[in-house]
Amino acid sequence: QVQLVESGGGLVQTGGSLRLSCAASGRTFSRYVMGWFRQAPGKERDIVAAISSGGGDTVYADSVKGRFTISRDNAKNTVYLQMNSLKPEDTAVYYCAARYGDYISRARDGYPYWGQGTQVTVSS
Repeated sequence: QVQLVESGGGLVQTGGSLRLSCAASGRTFSRYVMGWFRQAPGKERDIVAAISSGGGDTVYADSVKGRFTISRDNAKNTVYLQMNSLKPEDTAVYYCAARYGDYISRARDGYPYWGQGTQVTVSS
C-alpha cells in the first residue's frame, strides 16, 4: 500500500506557473504508475497526466499538452506536475494517484490509491 500527500497548490494569475509535488510513502514507489487528476466544482475527476513507473512514458490530457509536464524522482519517492501558462479553466482540486504495475491508465477507477488533493486557483 502507498500513501500520498500533495503540496504546491495555491492562487496564481493567468499565465503564471505552479509546481505540484506528491510525496509517497513506502519502499516500492518505483513500481507504481503515478497520475495527476483534477476535479472542478460540479465536474468529473479527470486525468491531467500520468507517468510510468520508470518515468520513461507519459500521457497528457489534450487540454494541458505543451503547458504541463509530469516527472518523478524515484530516489525521493516524489512525483511532480509543472504547470505553465495557467488558465482560469485549470482551476480545480488536483489529486495525485497511484497504481501498481506498468499499465498507464487514464481512468479514475484505474487508480486505487489517492491523496487528499490540493487546490489550484487561476485568477483572470
